[in-house]
Amino acid sequence: MTSAEQPQPPAPRKKTGRRPGGADTRRTVLEAARAEFAARGYEKASMRAIARAAGVDAALLHHYFGSKDRLFLAALEVPIDPRVVVGQVLAGDRATVGERVAGFVLQLWEQPETRDRMLALLRTAATNEQVALLMRGFMATEVVAPAAVELGIPQAELRIELMMSQIVGLAMARYVIGVEPLASAAPAEVAPLLARTVQGYLSGN
Repeated sequence: MTSAEQPQPPAPRKKTGRRPGGADTRRTVLEAARAEFAARGYEKASMRAIARAAGVDAALLHHYFGSKDRLFLAALEVPIDPRVVVGQVLAGDRATVGERVAGFVLQLWEQPETRDRMLALLRTAATNEQVALLMRGFMATEVVAPAAVELGIPQAELRIELMMSQIVGLAMARYVIGVEPLASAAPAEVAPLLARTVQGYLSGN
């Protein structure tokens, strides 16, 4: 038998099934998550449906992100986890909760990289109803409702949303529009004034 007649080894079988993990897979999952959240909204989107659209096992999503809310934050590139922040802020003395909120907010927004990402999200939500709807669903489910239970004061949800409106208004006036003297004021000058307003919202008085 000549070498040309020697039996050839079988061609390697093409792998089928679920996509393995890796950087490309993570990107594919995030793209699928954005599409699923956009199509169904935060409350109705499911990890299983996102995994199916990305061609991966649902267990891989839990490995990468842990939970739907964390996947949502990653998909929209939100630089902080609001649930964690709210939990930390409310865990301390309620008499100084306004100081903690004001300090955290100004520290966050004064970091250029974080500020740029937060501003991009705010601008998108302001002009894109789909993104605004997703953010409303997430904040209502994952932030406002549990924080209201933790506060345990009258009109808790309304008070929390008023506090959030104060923070968003500050961001727009100070960092987007550049209203003076607010835009140029030092954080140490702004913090105690913001703290008093936030304290009034969250103290229940």
